[in-house]
Amino acid sequence: MKKDIHPNTYRPVLFIDNSDGTEFLIPSTVKTAETAKSKKDKKEYPVFRVEISSATHPFYTGQEKILDSAGRVERFKQKQAKATPKKTKQSKAKKAE
Repeated sequence: MKKDIHPNTYRPVLFIDNSDGTEFLIPSTVKTAETAKSKKDKKEYPVFRVEISSATHPFYTGQEKILDSAGRVERFKQKQAKATPKKTKQSKAKKAE
């Protein structure tokens, strides 16, 4: 590795999910003001709190809702077809003049 190209603040940081309190210990350069003890090894680490993580995100937990996009598109096209005015003989005659 090249010397003096990496930040000096690269250290283990405890990321805590605010939703359920899940902890992840990951090396990072993120700036933190808080410290806490890890539940696993009981050591003190800088803490960064996140709103959502892989522990609580629906994609990773398997509770993802699948939308019926094909049906939605078809319904939109039907509504659009009803909303657009149909051309009459009079409008065709006006365009010809």
